[in-house]
Amino acid sequence: MAKATSQIHRIRISEEDQRKNDLREIEDTLLKNKEALLETVGVIQHAHERGLISLVSGLLAEGDKILNILVKKADTPETANTLRNLLLMVGVLGTLNVKQLEPMLLKVNSGIARVAEMKDDDDRIGLFDLFRSLKDPEINRSIALMFEFLKGMGTDTSKMERTTQLPEHQAQHQNKDHTLKV
Repeated sequence: MAKATSQIHRIRISEEDQRKNDLREIEDTLLKNKEALLETVGVIQHAHERGLISLVSGLLAEGDKILNILVKKADTPETANTLRNLLLMVGVLGTLNVKQLEPMLLKVNSGIARVAEMKDDDDRIGLFDLFRSLKDPEINRSIALMFEFLKGMGTDTSKMERTTQLPEHQAQHQNKDHTLKV
């Protein structure tokens, strides 16, 4: 029969063997993540070429001064108002129907291009020139477009304001409200 084990002797690894094991483990990890490491080194190289590394280093070296300046600048009424307006603008941009806005923006761009090509002459436009220009189909379309835009701006939007719904959904809800009241 075998004797019972009464003492356990731990195998002691020398410092040199532990170092070799650690280096082998690091080497294996580097080989497994070769592509990610090469891409990371490439990003760091680009940042260095553009001076971002030295910029970040300078920012970290002067961190307390820069943080103090940022806090003082952020603690002004103008900054608070700017942030509030920025959030409001982002909310408004989220409710715009870009499909409906695109033709209007193309027309605005066309008008800007024509103004940029226009020469600064001292030609004055008289009353008869204005009436004659109403026969021009482009001017007639522009005036009709502006009238429709002004009508749209003049409509009652109190039921649509301060919502996060898209404009077409707001109109549907507004129509449902009217049918419920009848």
